[in-house]
Amino acid sequence: MDITRFGHSALLVESGPHRVLIDPGTFSRDEAFSLTGLDAIVVTHQHPDHVDPARIERLLAANPDARLLAEPQTVAALGGLGVWQPLAANVTVELGPSLTLTGIGFEHAVIHPDIPRIGNVGVLVEAEDTRLFHPGDSYESVPRAVDVLAVPLSAPWAKVSETVDFVRAVAPRVVFPIHDGTISDLGYPIYWGRVAEMGGAEEALLLGPDATATV
Repeated sequence: MDITRFGHSALLVESGPHRVLIDPGTFSRDEAFSLTGLDAIVVTHQHPDHVDPARIERLLAANPDARLLAEPQTVAALGGLGVWQPLAANVTVELGPSLTLTGIGFEHAVIHPDIPRIGNVGVLVEAEDTRLFHPGDSYESVPRAVDVLAVPLSAPWAKVSETVDFVRAVAPRVVFPIHDGTISDLGYPIYWGRVAEMGGAEEALLLGPDATATV
């Protein structure tokens, strides 16, 4: 399984002939919206840093055969921008004989009690005996036997102790950061250093915003 980051929470996951793009949002690099040959595009929730309405049409036009999967509330929010199918919790979508996507969880993390919560569905990608978990914006759900965790590193709803505890609960072999578009270069080690030192993963992979790794 090859993973390429396109900034913030956008990931391209490749396994054999299959290509899946997750969360192409406003903080994502423009190259994410020029990708072709995608089997699926997945959106975990409706916040613009996870789906960019201004650029998504270009991506959809370049991938007319891709399955469009999104958290159920997000399907309604994206009305008119392609034909999206709901990816709900515990629903599995088979893209090929050796690649499946499964929805995990229900709600976005609490930003503030005065702000209504929206839907959020993480995605578990299973391919080549490797299980990759992208949780969207939530630490609430902990699927079993995760090999690779894309951990949200900084957000209005998160703090470092919660991030470390989430990594420990998931107990992946490999952890790498996502949702880091709000962190300055100077402040980055404050967040990533704690996860790398305290999370307990065998490998803490600092995968940059335009880097690819094989896991």
